[in-house]
Amino acid sequence: MFERKGNDHSDDLLSKPQPTHATCERQSVNFTDCSERFLLKDKSFTRQYAHLYAERLWAVRPEVEVAAKKKWGKDVCIRKLHELKSDETCVVIGTLFKHMELKPSILQEISEEHNLMPQPVRTKFVADSDKLYLEDELQRIILVGDLDVQTAVTGVIVAVYGKEPEDDRGKFHVEDYCFRMLKEQVPRPVLENDKYLILISGLEIGSKEEQIFTLQLFVDMVTGMLGNSPEQSRCSEISRIVVAGNSLSSSTQDRDSLQKAKYLSKKTAAGSVDAVKTLDDVFTQLASSVDIDLMPGEFDPANYTLPQQPLHKCMFPQASRYPTFQTVTNPYDLSIEGVRILGTSGQPVQDIIRYSTNEDSLDILQKSLEWGHLAPTAPDTLGCYPFYKEDPFIIDDCPHILFAGNMTKYDSKIFKDPGGQEVLLVSVPKFCHTTTAVMINLRTQECHPMQFSASFTPEPNR
Repeated sequence: MFERKGNDHSDDLLSKPQPTHATCERQSVNFTDCSERFLLKDKSFTRQYAHLYAERLWAVRPEVEVAAKKKWGKDVCIRKLHELKSDETCVVIGTLFKHMELKPSILQEISEEHNLMPQPVRTKFVADSDKLYLEDELQRIILVGDLDVQTAVTGVIVAVYGKEPEDDRGKFHVEDYCFRMLKEQVPRPVLENDKYLILISGLEIGSKEEQIFTLQLFVDMVTGMLGNSPEQSRCSEISRIVVAGNSLSSSTQDRDSLQKAKYLSKKTAAGSVDAVKTLDDVFTQLASSVDIDLMPGEFDPANYTLPQQPLHKCMFPQASRYPTFQTVTNPYDLSIEGVRILGTSGQPVQDIIRYSTNEDSLDILQKSLEWGHLAPTAPDTLGCYPFYKEDPFIIDDCPHILFAGNMTKYDSKIFKDPGGQEVLLVSVPKFCHTTTAVMINLRTQECHPMQFSASFTPEPNR
C-alpha cells in the first residue's frame, strides 16, 4: 500500500513499531491549476456570437501577419477584402467559414417534424459541394485553389496568398496559405526522478458497457494493492490522475422522464443516482492515495456549452472530504513540476471529425496547435459560451503535453515544430470500451497504455 509523504507527526511514526509489510511513499509534487480563463465569472447569454469571432480575429491577426511576412517576405502586400485589386498578388487574413449543404439546421429539423423533407441520420456532414469562404470584419469572399476544402473547418484564422482575377471576380485564387506560428515554449524542466501522470476517460458508469471489475483493478494498482514490489515502487511514482470526462453514461440521462407527468415519476429514482454513488466510492479510494482531477464531459451532469464548469463537489460527499480530490473545468490547463499540460474531454476533436474528412485524433491535435486554437468550430457547430472580450480557447502558451479524452483508441506521438517546440500528443481512449488508461513519464515524456483485462470461465455443469 502507498502512503502520502508528509512532515506531520514524523517523530511519532518513527517511535511506533513499523508494519511488517512494505510501505511505499508517494512523493509530493509542485502543482498549479492554470485554468482560470475557463471559469465563467458572469454568465450572460444575451450577447451575440459575432463578438467572439471578432475577438478571435483581432487577437490572432498580428501573429498571422508575422508568419505571412516570414514565409513570403517582409515586403509582401497585405490587404483587407475591401481593398483588393484585380489581378494583384497579395495576402489576405481572415476567418475561414465552411459552407456545408449537409450541416444540420433548425429549419431542417422543423421540416422533419412536419414530414415535409425527412433527413437521413448522419455522423459525417462533408460533401463534394462544400465551399470555403474567407471573412474579415466587413465582407467575405469565396476561396478556390490550393486549399483543401474537406480538411478545413470553420473558425480558423488563416493568411491566404494569391489574387482575385479580373475575369473571375468574387473569388480569391489561393496559391499558398499559412497560420500563426506556434508560441514559444517554456523549456521542459529537468526532473531528477520519474514522476508519472495518468490520463483516463470514458468510464461511463451506468451503461451496459461499464467495466466495474477492471476499473477496480486500476484502482487497486494505483493505490498499491496489486503487483510485486518493483511494480508497486513504480506506481508510487504516480503523482496525479486526470479523469477526462464522461464518467457517467449517456443512459443515465433519462430524457423521457422530462416529458412525463410528475406523478408518474415522483417515486422513481434517477438513473444517475446509483452511478454517482459508484463513482464516489471509486474516487474515494483513489483520493486516499493520490491527487485526482475530475473533468466534466459530454454525458456528465454539467453545462453543455464549452468551457464546461467544474462538477459540484456535493455529488461526491465521500471523495470531497479529501483535499487530494478536486473538480476542474473542461478544457483543463495544469502544470506539474513545470510541465505544462493542456487537454479536453474530446468534444472539439469529435466535432472536427464530424465536419471534415479528418479522422485521426492525433492529426487533429496537431492541426489545433498549428491553427493556434483549441476549439475552432465553436460556436458554429460546437456549443460555446458567448465570450465578449476574450477567446479563452486561443493557445497562447505552448504546452508540453496536449491530450484529448474519449477517443476510440489509444495513440501518441511527439510533434516537433520548426521553431523547436516539442509537444507530446495523446489520444486517451474510452475506458469502458478499451479498459485502457494512459501513463506518461513527466521526466522523459514517454507515454504508454495501461490495459486491464479480466475473464471468467464458467464451471461446467455437473
